[in-house]
Amino acid sequence: MAEDRAGSAPPASLKPNAIGFVDALVIGLNATSPAYSVAAVIGPIVALVGIYAPGVLFASFVPMLLIASAFYYLNKVDQDCGTTFSWVTRAMGPWTGWLGGWAIAMTGVLVVGSLADIAVSFGLLAVGLDSWAENTFVRQLLTVLLIVVMTGLCVIGTELSAKVQNVLILAQVAFLLVFVIVALYRVYAGTTSFDSVRPSAEWLNPFGAGGAALTSGLLLGVFIYWGWESAVNLTEEVENSATAPGKAGVWSTVILLVTYLSVGFAVVAFAGTAYLVENADEEEFIFALLAREVMGGWDWIVLLAVATSALASTQTTIIPASRTALSMARRHALPAHFARISPRFRTPDVSTWWVAAIAIAWYLVVSQISENALFDSLTALSLLIAFYYALTGVACAVYYRRHLTESVRNFFLIGLGPVVGAGLLTWLLVRSVMDMSDPANSYSGTSWFGLGPPLVIGICISLIGVVIMVVQRFRSPSFWAERRSVVDPDLVHGKEP
Repeated sequence: MAEDRAGSAPPASLKPNAIGFVDALVIGLNATSPAYSVAAVIGPIVALVGIYAPGVLFASFVPMLLIASAFYYLNKVDQDCGTTFSWVTRAMGPWTGWLGGWAIAMTGVLVVGSLADIAVSFGLLAVGLDSWAENTFVRQLLTVLLIVVMTGLCVIGTELSAKVQNVLILAQVAFLLVFVIVALYRVYAGTTSFDSVRPSAEWLNPFGAGGAALTSGLLLGVFIYWGWESAVNLTEEVENSATAPGKAGVWSTVILLVTYLSVGFAVVAFAGTAYLVENADEEEFIFALLAREVMGGWDWIVLLAVATSALASTQTTIIPASRTALSMARRHALPAHFARISPRFRTPDVSTWWVAAIAIAWYLVVSQISENALFDSLTALSLLIAFYYALTGVACAVYYRRHLTESVRNFFLIGLGPVVGAGLLTWLLVRSVMDMSDPANSYSGTSWFGLGPPLVIGICISLIGVVIMVVQRFRSPSFWAERRSVVDPDLVHGKEP
């Protein structure tokens, strides 16, 4: 009987070797929601820097690549699905590590509802159901149902999630490629009804519009790359877990750069800066405005590109939050039930459904305040993202601190690069706080306690995290007794674990 009980006990780990490198790469790409992301920022960036928008998109890539390097090298020494939480804990202590984990978990909560809402809205527009998209009740009902379905896919298994993501990324890239080709063809053929401009290599100069404009543009541009690290959160479920997830994260940022530059050049060239500036407040709906102009009766292709982008990201954004909660719980940094793994599917079912439930509640509550409040909650993401990315960059240098001077590669790729990336993101974090402190810079233009709503949301989430951390410290103190670790020198010199 004891053997029966033991045999029926839930497995202690996630399913190993469930997916390969390509699957992890696709999940990392889809987590950023490329079509949705570039559509959301291209108008506001053009309003700031004009034709130099592609240059800002390129400059935004630099800190992402440097932090991706940190993810790669930290994953080599610690294949933990909690990523930043686990690494920062080992390098800098449990208090800092806990806050990094909390930031990752909350980014998923803040953004999942909005992504699902965009997927539903653009999907309905693509099939001609405009009246449904404009009906708040119908749209929100479909959004909640979509979150439930995508969460179910995450729970059923990583393999199924990967298969769905492969289909969605192929559709998204194909749709975007058609849009780029047609837009640029019409620019050179002179058949547009806009003040089109032929692309120039000069557009890649991020300093063309001046330093102040570049700073503001980077605040928008750097965060459209956010999400690529979802590939690394699956490290315990990926083949060759010591290297493949980190490589997938690095390659995700490179592929995203090419995608963003292509779409950026096409949109700016086709529509011209004046039109994009006038419609900068339309954000992701700029593609809906341009779709018919570029594609004619085939505008549904562009609408589906954004819909599939947001749909894919709805699913993949749940992954980092749920895996981080699992990692925190099994080390007693969160209540133990978050560490449960489904005996059947070998996925963190409890933490996954909790992330979805809180995300749905957040979406519905904030939507009742106003649509602008929902956008303000997305803006607050910038604070959390910059915080845990910067922590990861510093943790990499600290973790490998005894080996940074052993080679040029170590010094630049493991030490200086991640630290520079962390410094850039810290600078952007400070600038974000300064900008968000002015209520006039928020979507709603309203004041909460004399500050902009995004900053208030960010502060409240941080304070809630601190309270939960302190409570958990007294309830289960074992995690806070952990000591910082030293990296295995064999891994530094390229030997696999």
